[in-house]
Amino acid sequence: MKASPDHRSLVFTTPWEGVHGTLIDSARHYGRHWHATYGLGLLEHGAQSSASGRGKVDAYAGDLITTNPGEVHDGRPLGGPSRRWRMVYLDPGVIAGMKGDAQSGTDVELTRPVIRDARLGGTLRRLFLRLDDWHAAPASNRVESLACEESLVEVCGLLLDGHANALPASEAAGDVRRVRERLADDLLAPPTLSDMAAMTGLSKYQLLRRFEKAYGVPPHAWLVLQRAERARKLIRQGASLAHAATDSGFADQSHMTRIFARQFGFTPGAWQRAQRSQ
Repeated sequence: MKASPDHRSLVFTTPWEGVHGTLIDSARHYGRHWHATYGLGLLEHGAQSSASGRGKVDAYAGDLITTNPGEVHDGRPLGGPSRRWRMVYLDPGVIAGMKGDAQSGTDVELTRPVIRDARLGGTLRRLFLRLDDWHAAPASNRVESLACEESLVEVCGLLLDGHANALPASEAAGDVRRVRERLADDLLAPPTLSDMAAMTGLSKYQLLRRFEKAYGVPPHAWLVLQRAERARKLIRQGASLAHAATDSGFADQSHMTRIFARQFGFTPGAWQRAQRSQ
């Protein structure tokens, strides 16, 4: 994180072209400026006052903040020496493609510069956590990329449905059985969310909603649960815990243990000992 006495900033990449993020802790007063992207962020600490395309607004810790492409805004601390916020920025084409719309992304306008929405806020926090996990994971770990993409699509869907001039997404009809079958066949190299959407003719947001309605969880969660079932089978057949983790697609044995315990209520080691006792 680049640091000065009153300013620290970090810019981070994402698994997708046209999407990047920042984490900034700053006492600086930003003059009027604009971005060519959409911005959605979480004010983590402190408060700030800013001009926006919809007038002067104040935001406080826990609030979500937004900007539209070309929207002139500024920012300064409010009620304290500094504030900390984390943002994700999306090119207009990313927004346009989220729900399969052919229209230009700049036709969509976010309607509020400050948002108080617990569900959207929780989904955005999960996106940030998953991006952190993606950065920490090996580059070949495609399941972390899938988790990030699901969260990004969920964030954009909630944002567009509830806080934009775009029409809310309708409940889509589509057969997602092929997606489930593909995930089961490719546990170690799952398809991207874009690939899954193309298989069904749905947008990515529609696919997530349809898959979860059909199977109770989104594709990433279904994939992780299926990996745990594979690991359980391998351990029953005599595989070591380390090999069961690797052959089921887990990043390491500790990751398998966390998922195993959460799904089954006991650890892989306990399962292994039970098999040996027989």
